[in-house]
Amino acid sequence: MDLSNLKPAEGSVKSQGKRLGRGQGSGKGGTASRGHNGQKSRSGYSKKLGFEGGQMPLQRRVPKFGFTNINRIEHQGINLDTLQKLVDEKKIKDTLDFETLVSLRLARKNELVKILGRGELKSKLKVSAHKFTASAKAAIEAAGGETVTL
Repeated sequence: MDLSNLKPAEGSVKSQGKRLGRGQGSGKGGTASRGHNGQKSRSGYSKKLGFEGGQMPLQRRVPKFGFTNINRIEHQGINLDTLQKLVDEKKIKDTLDFETLVSLRLARKNELVKILGRGELKSKLKVSAHKFTASAKAAIEAAGGETVTL
């Protein structure tokens, strides 16, 4: 290894491509491949998102309908059959708390969790979540478990 065979690390140098606007001899001088006049030939031009050349953009052409409630609270739903599957796979034993749900990737750490009533639960579980449906709560308590609302 000496100064004659040094070269940069793989992927650290990006090829710059054609150098534009460096005189007529380069073949890319003058207008620098931008054509002659018009908005795109000017410096500082950037097309706005959704701009269609002055034609009414699609976002404004299509009719708007419906209603979005700004106070809506989203919950991540987890069904009872999912909980039973976790017990069968021996991923949980007798308690299921929020940290376990996050570690099993059933919910993210900033989400609210709601236990839903699809499927059946055979195991006795102590389940902690933000909300429960009435059927889920009844099924968990019928199996001998308990529900803890966070």
